[in-house]
Amino acid sequence: MRRTRHSAPHDDGHHPLADEAEGYLLARLHHDDAHREAEDLCARLPWLTTAQAEELSRYYIRQRIALTRQMLLSTVERAGRLRQEYESRYADLRQTLLRRHAAGACVTLACAAAVSTLICRLGR
Repeated sequence: MRRTRHSAPHDDGHHPLADEAEGYLLARLHHDDAHREAEDLCARLPWLTTAQAEELSRYYIRQRIALTRQMLLSTVERAGRLRQEYESRYADLRQTLLRRHAAGACVTLACAAAVSTLICRLGR
């Protein structure tokens, strides 16, 4: 069976097709919310003609979706920056830990060699 670009799971275990479906549903939810908000706004302005109410609704929905898109993009960018910062910090901590373990192993080997030498000299 041939895999498409959407069928292989990501490294983090998420499936791209599921991510796309979730994104679509989230976008649909935001659009539906914007549409309801536009209807509520127009209902509070009974003097608008039908054409004016429709134009106001279209404008409100476009603006609301643009704002939502910008907020989501900002969130994604911030998450990416945080991920890079955490990965960098994690790599630094791993390197520090490795150096400390190596130093500890060297000290342990040096002590063992010194004790071994001392035992050999005392045994003569």
